[in-house]
Amino acid sequence: MSRVYLGLGANLGEPTRTLREAITVLRQQAQLTQLECSSFYRSKPMGPADQPDYVNAVVRIETTLSPFELLRLVQQIEQQFGRQRQRRWGERSLDIDILLYGETTMSDEQLHIPHLGLCQRDFVVVPLLELDASLCLPDGRPLKQVWQQLQATQPGHDLVKIS
Repeated sequence: MSRVYLGLGANLGEPTRTLREAITVLRQQAQLTQLECSSFYRSKPMGPADQPDYVNAVVRIETTLSPFELLRLVQQIEQQFGRQRQRRWGERSLDIDILLYGETTMSDEQLHIPHLGLCQRDFVVVPLLELDASLCLPDGRPLKQVWQQLQATQPGHDLVKIS
């Protein structure tokens, strides 16, 4: 079993409801166990500003799926929720990213672990720390240190805890 952290985000329709429903679908997957979810956070979009704010959360799971099997599963779930890839960093009905997969590090056309943007996104770092305040990245860096650096370089975060 591998401990995995997934980032969930949505900004179309009713994003809070979408995340709740997506978490229910994840809980129904036999290959995913011990699902625990962070609070939900509202954040400004990273990409084009002409889109609604996002609602984000992180879930921790245990799985026997390989990283690529898990990627296929989460992409199927995104499709169930009407995911369409229209523009980079554009609006999404549901986005599920594999943030961390145990101590795995990999770089492939389809999948990067840890997720490439993990250390630049407060809407990922904060919920990760909520789930595990002592979490370290595969390179050994404590996530708390990453958060401190992020706060120092990007003051004035717009992250709001909503539930």
